[in-house]
Amino acid sequence: MGPDWKEWGRGDVLYGIVAPLLVVLLIVGISQLSRVVGGGFEGLGGLVFGLTMELQELLLIAAIPLTLGLVWNRWAGGASGFLMGMFYMFYWADTLRSFSGSGPVLLAYILSPMLMGYIAGALNKHSENFKRILISGVVAATVGGITLFGIDQLSSMNVVLGIEGFLLTVLPRMLVAVVIAVIAKVFTWYGVTMHKNHGT
Repeated sequence: MGPDWKEWGRGDVLYGIVAPLLVVLLIVGISQLSRVVGGGFEGLGGLVFGLTMELQELLLIAAIPLTLGLVWNRWAGGASGFLMGMFYMFYWADTLRSFSGSGPVLLAYILSPMLMGYIAGALNKHSENFKRILISGVVAATVGGITLFGIDQLSSMNVVLGIEGFLLTVLPRMLVAVVIAVIAKVFTWYGVTMHKNHGT
């Protein structure tokens, strides 16, 4: 049973109010960096824009499906990957629709995270062993990144080419998988993962 309505502590204020507010302020601060350093896509403004867009992509179509796949199961990972991929695809659809050949790019935004989340859960199988969580996450992220890069090559509007494009697509996802593996392991310490008797 949870705490009584009178049982409040410093941790409740710190983790329930202060920490989320700091995260929101950090996000707002990052979103305003381009105004501070100069807008446009040249110089530092372009760097800030590129980094924030990459972080957005990695959070939506890599981190969330990997987390749910690793801490819950393959179905949660795959379903969340599909949903997050759809959200991300709809975000870009209006911009990319006017370009010829945008179909494969938009499709890759859905298929890659769906595959990534499913593979993470299918390989991890509710394990709480950090090495298995890490390997499952990195393999899933690698396959998802390769899938995204491969499908993008079918598009005539694709600009992510060559070994540099491949590495820029796959390596950040692998790094996210390492971070998510640590987070998933912390989840196991607090009993956030699904128990083995809840199915796969």
